[in-house]
Amino acid sequence: QVQMVESGGALVQAGGSLKLSCATSPRTFERYTVGWFRQAPGKEREFVSTITRRTSDTYYADSVKGRFTISRDGPKNTLYLQMNSLKPEDTAVYYCAAAPGFGVITTTARYSYWGQGTQVTVSS
Repeated sequence: QVQMVESGGALVQAGGSLKLSCATSPRTFERYTVGWFRQAPGKEREFVSTITRRTSDTYYADSVKGRFTISRDGPKNTLYLQMNSLKPEDTAVYYCAAAPGFGVITTTARYSYWGQGTQVTVSS
């Protein structure tokens, strides 16, 4: 079982920045591909970003490319999402997740472990 606990969500003005954290179980990054997803009210959960298991390559949804940065700290077992130039349409509950397998994984169904989510609200 993989534990994943998000934190860092808040209310922020448009144009501002936030950094989300996801504390994971030891060795999660060695065994799983990890990523961030988000779900806005009335919408399906959508892919935001992922970092690959072996090569640490990063991949982003077009809607966040150039504004968000995913990273991880192995010794701290923590995944991060730095969000800059936030827009009202970024408002959502943000989830971190882990998927068995290699390479870029963007499909929600392939992720086996999920955190409880953290709310990000961007005011205009």
